[in-house]
Amino acid sequence: MSYVGPDFEPPQPRRSRRGPLTVALAALVPGALLGWLVYETVGGSGDDGGSGRATVRSSPPPVSSASGAPTDDARNPSASPSRKPTASSTSAPAPASGPLKGKVVVIDPGHNPENFQHPSEINRKVNIGTNWKECDTTGTSTNDGYTEAKFTLDVAHRMRTLLEAQGATVKLTQDADRPYGPCVDERARIGNEAKADAVVSVHADGSAAGNRGFHVILPGAVHAGAADTRAIVAPSRDLGEHVAGRFVAVTGSAPSNYVGDGTGLVTRKDLGGLNLSTVPKVFIECGNMRDSKDAALLTSGAWRQKTAQGISEGIVSFLRG
Repeated sequence: MSYVGPDFEPPQPRRSRRGPLTVALAALVPGALLGWLVYETVGGSGDDGGSGRATVRSSPPPVSSASGAPTDDARNPSASPSRKPTASSTSAPAPASGPLKGKVVVIDPGHNPENFQHPSEINRKVNIGTNWKECDTTGTSTNDGYTEAKFTLDVAHRMRTLLEAQGATVKLTQDADRPYGPCVDERARIGNEAKADAVVSVHADGSAAGNRGFHVILPGAVHAGAADTRAIVAPSRDLGEHVAGRFVAVTGSAPSNYVGDGTGLVTRKDLGGLNLSTVPKVFIECGNMRDSKDAALLTSGAWRQKTAQGISEGIVSFLRG
């Protein structure tokens, strides 16, 4: 997601309450077994090494990626995802057993691959509680044309496979099964109506070249109009810290060098998808599509598998306490 998007305005400069050491222990969290599993599954870590610093409170059992893990398609980043979208594929029955049996996870793949064909629809204003904003945006892309919408949907499919294997009921806000959207208010409503135990909105940034790394966006305390995030601020931060920690550990990526003061965590009050949520929810910007080094990662199928595994392990850790 680019910072110039209607639902992603530039954040005001702020100092994180957490110092640079907030994320320092993350790379030390995974044990030898997890390190071996990730290496064998996806072939080593990202090119930034383990220099990230994301807070981790506990280390979950590794999320197995042996089942249904798509192969590396770096040479063909627009290849079809592992599961073809259908009108009914936004939700799937959970396995009979697993550590997440009875838990509901909603994955929100940022943007829709067909948004660009519906400018009038996605530009209409919707109420996000604090003010009105455009329904959605087209998202960003790499300089070679690999779109954020394709990236987020691919990662969402991989996450769904991993989380369903853990027993979770997984719902997607969209699966390229609708002409555009959903709008940001509906994205929040889908998680709320599902009574989700955790919601993660997957994105990639569109910042300037040289800006690198990931960051997790947390909801700030908002109480205005239809928005009231006060009850979800604390659990959402907990979810975000677990996701950031496991993302560092599995992908080897570092926190953003341009927002978040090196913590990998950013608090926002201007995003409708967070403001209207009544369940724990975070956004994750997995990297900067406009930086050539980050783009090389984002267009790699093997790295997207790491991304899906890191986020999924963060969700598992959060839900298991």
